[in-house]
Amino acid sequence: MRKEAPRGHILDHMTRGVREDDMEIYRMMTSDMLYTQVPEHLRRYKADHFTDKYKRLGWNDLSRTITAHIAKDGYWYIHPEQPRTLTVREAARIQTFPDKFRFAGVRSDAFRQIGNAVPPASG
Repeated sequence: MRKEAPRGHILDHMTRGVREDDMEIYRMMTSDMLYTQVPEHLRRYKADHFTDKYKRLGWNDLSRTITAHIAKDGYWYIHPEQPRTLTVREAARIQTFPDKFRFAGVRSDAFRQIGNAVPPASG
């Protein structure tokens, strides 16, 4: 997957900005932590409706399937180590797109394409 990147460059690997309050949450989260465990003063969503609104991925765990909603926010896909959501390329790799694959449009378009696709290496 990685050796197929054009001229050895990783494309679409730019991070999104992170709100200050989200940054605080991202830094404290573990991969097994639920949104209901986030300190109440940091929550922007009702915890009884969104028990899993934020999800830090674990290095040794299976990822959630990337859905098209990632185009709106990446709260379900927090990087396993860094306080940020996934990049387009990281989401594409989870969904088994090779690095040479290019997505059309802007970042939100790429996220929707990834989330709406049947993973290329499935089956």
